[in-house]
Amino acid sequence: MSAARSPVAEGDEPVRGAVRPSGLLDVLGVASVVLDAQGRIVLWSPQAEELFGYSAREALGQYAARIMVHEQYLDLVVKLFADVMATGQSWAGAFPIRRKDGTTRLVEFRNMRLLDDHGDVFALGLAADQSTVRGLEREVALSTRVVAHSPIGLAVLDTDLRYVSVNPALERLNGVPADDHLGRTIHEVLPHIDADALEAAALHVLKTGRPLVDHETVGHTPADPDEEHAWSISLYRLEDAVGTVLGVAASVVDVTEEHRAAVEAEAARRRLAVIADASARIGTTLELDRTARELADVAVPELADMAAVDLLEAVVEGRRSSLGPTEPAVIRALAVKAQDEASPALDAADPPGQVARYGPDRLVTECVRTGDPVLVAEVEEADLPRIARSPEAAGLLARAGVHSYLAVPLIARGEVLGALDLKRTANPLPFSEDDLLLARELAARAAVQIDNARWYQNARDTALTLQRSLLPSHPPVTGGLEVASRYQPAGATAEVGGDWFDVIPLDGCKTALVVGDVMGSGINAAATMGRLRTATNTLASLDLEPARLLEHLDRITQDLDHSIATCVYAVHDPHLRQCRIANAGHLPPVRLRAGRKPELLELPTGAPLGVGGVAFSTTTVDLDPGDRLVFYTDGLVETRQHPLDERLDALLELLDGPDRALEEVCDLLVRTLHQPDNSDDVALLIARAQTPS
Repeated sequence: MSAARSPVAEGDEPVRGAVRPSGLLDVLGVASVVLDAQGRIVLWSPQAEELFGYSAREALGQYAARIMVHEQYLDLVVKLFADVMATGQSWAGAFPIRRKDGTTRLVEFRNMRLLDDHGDVFALGLAADQSTVRGLEREVALSTRVVAHSPIGLAVLDTDLRYVSVNPALERLNGVPADDHLGRTIHEVLPHIDADALEAAALHVLKTGRPLVDHETVGHTPADPDEEHAWSISLYRLEDAVGTVLGVAASVVDVTEEHRAAVEAEAARRRLAVIADASARIGTTLELDRTARELADVAVPELADMAAVDLLEAVVEGRRSSLGPTEPAVIRALAVKAQDEASPALDAADPPGQVARYGPDRLVTECVRTGDPVLVAEVEEADLPRIARSPEAAGLLARAGVHSYLAVPLIARGEVLGALDLKRTANPLPFSEDDLLLARELAARAAVQIDNARWYQNARDTALTLQRSLLPSHPPVTGGLEVASRYQPAGATAEVGGDWFDVIPLDGCKTALVVGDVMGSGINAAATMGRLRTATNTLASLDLEPARLLEHLDRITQDLDHSIATCVYAVHDPHLRQCRIANAGHLPPVRLRAGRKPELLELPTGAPLGVGGVAFSTTTVDLDPGDRLVFYTDGLVETRQHPLDERLDALLELLDGPDRALEEVCDLLVRTLHQPDNSDDVALLIARAQTPS
C-alpha cells in the first residue's frame, strides 16, 4: 500500500500513513524479558543483552533472579514475582541490578502476567536504565513548563498547517482560546492578518527544513481588533529522532512598540530628507515668485497632490496685516502646482498673480487670521464650500476628488505672510499628524526665504527708482564702535562719482560697515551708487552673512545697466570681538593694533559687483577694544604718477604714528593723500572697537 503524502510538494518526505517508527523507544533502550512460571528466562531481547550484559545464549533458560537481580534484593524480587504470577496485578518499581561485568545499575521495571492460548502463564518484564528515563522525564517536564509559562507565543502546526497545540501566551496574543485553534488553519483563526504569506512561509520551511527567523507581519486580532499590531514570527520544522517530519513549530513575539518606533523613525528620517531637500531648493534666489514656486515644487508630490502658495496682499505691498473675525482675506496667489496637470482642481485654484477675496468663513482665512494650521483629514461634501473661493470652485474640487485638506500659515519674524494650501486627490491616505508636522517645518523654513525675497523685491524696486542718495550722517558712537568718516568730492572739473560709505546699526549691538565705489562717473554712477546703498541697507536688516549679502548686491548690480562696482562689507560683533568681512574687488582695509605695525588685511579679493558667476567668501578677523579698521576707496591712494604699492605703503606709514582721535586721522589722510587734481572722489571710514557696555 502506498504511503499517504504531505501536501507540501511532490518528492517530500512522507509524513502520514505508513511512516517510519518513532525513535523514542530507541532513546529509552527498553529491554524485554519473558519468564515462565518457574522464573526461567524464555525470551531475551537485544536491549536486554545491552542492559544486563548477558547474551541471549547465556541468559535463556537461566533463573532470572540469578542474573538480573542484585543478591541484596533477591528475596524481595522473588516475592514480587510470585505476587504478579498469583494475582495478575502489574508491578512497577526501580531497584539495582548486577550486570555480568559486576557493575551495578539502577533500572526502572514494569512487570505483568501473560497468558498464552494454551493457558500457560508467563511474566513479561520491561526494563530501562533509570538515569535515561529520568533524563527524558526532566526534558519533557522542562519543555512542558517552558511552553506553558513562556511569555512568547508558541504553537505547533501539523503537516497540513493546522494547529496541534498552542500555549497560553499565544492564546492571549491572538485573543482566541486554545480549543478554538486546534484543527484549524492560520487563516481560519486569524482572518485579519496576512495568513497567506505565513502559510506559504510555513510550507517552505516544511519543504526545505530551513528555519524562518524574525519574519515581521502586521494586522488585527480578536485580542485588540481596533488597533494594528506587529509580530515577529519564527518557524522551525519539527522532526523526530529518526527524521520523520512532524510539522512546524512557531514562536510569536509582539513587537508593536518596536514597529511603531521604527515607523516613527522612518517618518522622521523622511521629514529630515524633505527638509534637507527644501533647504537646498527653496530660496535659491531672492525672487518672490520663484521662491514660492520652489516651495510648491517641494510640497508636490512629497506632501500633497496639489499645493498653492498664497500671500496676503498687504504683505506683498510691504504692509503688516491684521484680520478681524469678520474681515475677509485679500490674497495674492504666487504659485500653484499639481501632480496631475489635467486635474479640475487646477481650474479651481487662483492663477498666480491674481488677487482674490476669501470670506471670513473660509478655512484659508481662518489659517492666516489665527496663525494656526487647519486640518480636515476627511473632507466631506459640506467642507468644500469652506475650502474653495466660490461655489463653482467647490464643484471643481469635488470633481477632482479632493478628500483631504491642510493649510499651514507662512510665518516669518512673528508676522503671518500667507498660507501653504495642500490637497490630496490621488493619494488615498488622509493627511496625518506627521504630515502636519512636516508641512509646518516646510512652511517655517520657506516663510523666512519668502520674507527675505519680499524685502529684497521691495528693496530692488526702490533701488530702481532712486536717482541719487545722500551720504549718511551717523553718530560718532554706534554699537561697540567709535566711527569717523569723510567724503571728498573729485576735482572741480570732474563729474560726480559713485563712491559711498555707510554705518548700519544691527541687532545685538552689531554694526555693518560699508565702503563702495561704482566704476564710472556722472549722474549714472551717482544713481547706481544710491541704488546700491539703499539695497545694502535693506539687505543688512536681514542679518545676512557678508558673502551672502554681496551675492545679492551682485545680482542687483547686473540689472543696473551693466554697472560695475567694488565694495567691502563688514559686520562688527563687539561681544565676540570679531569682524566678518567680505570683499568684492575692493582695496583691502587696514587694521591698526596697539604695539604693532599697521597691516593690510589679507582678504580674498573677489570679483567686482556686476561681474556675476563668481562666489564671495567671508573672512573673520579679531578686533579687540582699541583696535581700528580703516576703509577707503581707491581715490585716496591711486594716482597716475605712482605705483599702487607705493601709495599703499604711504598710507600705512601715515597710520603708523601716535594714537590720534579718529577725526584727526581722517583729516590727515585726506589732506595728505588726496591730490587736488585727482579726478576720483574719496570715501573714507575709520572705526575703533570699544568695550561693549
